[in-house]
Amino acid sequence: MDMFIPAEYEVVRNPDLCINCRVCEKQCANEVHRYDEKTGRMTANPLKCVNCHRCVCMCPTKALKIVRSQDTYRINSNWSVQTMNEVYRQANSGGVLLSSMGNPNDYPVYFNKILVNASQVTNPPIDPLREPMETTVYLGKKDIEIKRDKQGRLADTLPPQLKLTTPIMFSAMSYGSISYNAHASLARAAEELGIFYNTGEGGLHRDFYKYSKNTIVQVASGRFGVHEEYLKAAAAIEIKMGQGAKPGIGGHLPGMKISDEVSATRMIPKGIDAISPAPHHDIYSIEDLRQLIYTLKEATEYTKPVIVKVAAVHNVAAIASGIARSGADIIAIDGFRGGTGAAPTRIRDNVGIPVELALAQVDERLRQEGIRDSVSIVVGGSVHSSADVVKAIALGADACYIGTAALLALGCHLCRSCHTGKCNWGIATQREDLVRRLNPEEGARRLVNLVNAWTHEVQEMMGGMGINSIEALRGNRLMLRGVGLNQTELSILGIHHAGESM
Repeated sequence: MDMFIPAEYEVVRNPDLCINCRVCEKQCANEVHRYDEKTGRMTANPLKCVNCHRCVCMCPTKALKIVRSQDTYRINSNWSVQTMNEVYRQANSGGVLLSSMGNPNDYPVYFNKILVNASQVTNPPIDPLREPMETTVYLGKKDIEIKRDKQGRLADTLPPQLKLTTPIMFSAMSYGSISYNAHASLARAAEELGIFYNTGEGGLHRDFYKYSKNTIVQVASGRFGVHEEYLKAAAAIEIKMGQGAKPGIGGHLPGMKISDEVSATRMIPKGIDAISPAPHHDIYSIEDLRQLIYTLKEATEYTKPVIVKVAAVHNVAAIASGIARSGADIIAIDGFRGGTGAAPTRIRDNVGIPVELALAQVDERLRQEGIRDSVSIVVGGSVHSSADVVKAIALGADACYIGTAALLALGCHLCRSCHTGKCNWGIATQREDLVRRLNPEEGARRLVNLVNAWTHEVQEMMGGMGINSIEALRGNRLMLRGVGLNQTELSILGIHHAGESM
């Protein structure tokens, strides 16, 4: 804590409702609440409060609420409160500011400025309750030559594919950044749903090898936890070249989150910050990337699709073209609003571009070059709802990664303190007493409910558009219209403005 920074929040306790049960004290890993023996009353230190709402939710008499502090600096349009506090923090610590859970700044969310068209008369809508609606997606190369055997039957020459029952997957979140129980929740839900979850760059805990048919493993620059058995245990392998929350830099897991189990899984020392390098030290060109792709394919006997994950940046279309030609089966594009457990604040808030713009450009570039079917596209980075999934697919995606939404389903309240290791909801922590707060069975149930609900809504929206399959929706930008967008934005997205005739 810095003496120059006032409390951001106030803990308001109703004395008529508080029964001094001390539940708030037991539930708070930040030591905000304390029982005063002298007065016989509960007290609070608001300077330690991160507004995770654990105490509010767990209070049996609902005696608590957390409000934004009314204490203010002198009004200054040039210097915001956040900017001033950041200067104070760095003057106190001399270090790089770390932040969590994606870019919170007021940049445009293009999904919110896109509307979906609807069918009515000449092209009637489809009722998903009474008519077939196909949400199954296959991810992988599709540009194959049709061949027949000696009997004239079609020969199966399709490269390895990922089969999803719905175009939604759980994005990369490493063991270490999130807890064992959070990973267990994701793995169980993915298995039940018939989709996939991604290990992130933290290796795969031995207990989760049984979920291998629904697991995507990641190979990042630090090669944490990467070995032959790890690669062969997966349904697919993802090479992480970039991440939306921190394009151009590597990963960072604070040392306090590297427990014995995390250390063993990642194959790194306990208690020491794990910092993966910015570049892969064997990749400095598309040719180098191609070599790694085929090394991984060779190591797994060409039975696993290989994904290459990149951050959304201004030249992402050209990068994607090179990746598609390098032998990758799937490209994952991560937008600048993507969440993460720990990122330098300046990188998180100022680097990268919105995934909507990146996606539209990548899809268009690959179509122009005639190689769109040589690779599938998965996008992530603040996909908030089923409507965003529909819009992303219409812009050219095959499927979406969800990360923050999945954590919200597990109970995350976006208090943005993941990097401290004190997550009161048992998600972004390795403290055993906190991890136990997340029940994997309940977590999996909530994740299954979320994805099932989104899938039903995707079907409803497709039905309203007169479309009965994800394949018919993919890249169908005629079904999209923009609102409040300028001509440049509309041109990049490849859509017309609402009310504009064709």
